Amino acid sequence: MAQVKSTGQKRIGVLTSGGDCAGLNAVLRAVVLRAAGHYGWQVVGIRNGTAGLLARPVEAEMLGLSPDLLDGTLQRRGGTILGTTNKGNPFDYEMPDGSRVNRVAEVIEGYRQLDLDALIGIGGDGSQAILRRLAQEAGIGLVTVPKTIDNDLGHTEMSIGYSTAVKVATDALDQLQPTAASHSRVMVLEVMGRDAGHIAIAAGIAGGADIILIPEIPYTMAGIAAKIESIRKRGRNFALAVVAEAVRTEEGEPVKQKQAAGAVNYGGIGHYLAARIAEETGAETRVTVLGHLQRGGMPTDRDRLMASIFGVRAVDLIAEGKFDRMVAWSGRQVVDIPIAEAIAGYKAVDLDGPLVHTAHGLGTYLGEFSP
Repeated sequence: MAQVKSTGQKRIGVLTSGGDCAGLNAVLRAVVLRAAGHYGWQVVGIRNGTAGLLARPVEAEMLGLSPDLLDGTLQRRGGTILGTTNKGNPFDYEMPDGSRVNRVAEVIEGYRQLDLDALIGIGGDGSQAILRRLAQEAGIGLVTVPKTIDNDLGHTEMSIGYSTAVKVATDALDQLQPTAASHSRVMVLEVMGRDAGHIAIAAGIAGGADIILIPEIPYTMAGIAAKIESIRKRGRNFALAVVAEAVRTEEGEPVKQKQAAGAVNYGGIGHYLAARIAEETGAETRVTVLGHLQRGGMPTDRDRLMASIFGVRAVDLIAEGKFDRMVAWSGRQVVDIPIAEAIAGYKAVDLDGPLVHTAHGLGTYLGEFSP
């Protein structure tokens, strides 16, 4: 149950929205320790994102958060204790019968019933866009924290979840290398990356991949085959390839899979490439698809650190009366920018940036592109 607001005491809400990732609980911990410990505010956790504000009674989906409940173990936990959802856009909400309705008024009423003074939303571009529209319509004081393992939100160098996703992918390459060498195989690792290849290129460099394929750069099977042949000529009997899920086939077609609920997601490019590599080179290939392993697990020190910095700054923004802002990391400093600017600035892998330059400098096949 949510706490009862004391006279004169500020009361803020916090929610996690969109896909889960490592580091969310560390943000919650930082928000509560700063808000309650420093400012003496009450903090209410809203369960399951905006879906929690549709519940009636709305208090049933609230969790009173206090420093006593959030000990040091919380920042080590993956996922989110509040739950989250990447479905149910209140502006276009799909009902059980398949019809779509606008349930914004219900969400706003749920927020009003909680008697909150401000809201902190932790999410990616899609979640932040929805939250901002709600805030604009209802006059809600909103501050957001960037969360996406893809690290493709504009105007922030780091988003919560990215560091852990890269570590998981790097660890996978470390585990695949010995078995690749033992059996003279080409190992293909498919990682997440809905629109951008940040995870693939970072993990590929750190994990010593010979081939890194990202959505931003086209490739050819001839180029991949030539790379594998050059490895053979140097006397090595194996190769490692990492590919982002959004990479297309050589013909330019996306590889997707339909889920039971009707949703269509990326997935399958790893198997496509393994089959084509076998055809082109005669190599024995194997595929590993990391999928949601990149979202779970214990957050890295980097994700915990950024989560703590972002959480504290989000609370301070509320104290300063600065709303409609997203906290961000830029030039080794925590900053804040307009939410509209943040979600409008999509960040692909910079083809003139250090990662692309480094991959080429290491002799990695990165597609048909020369810096």
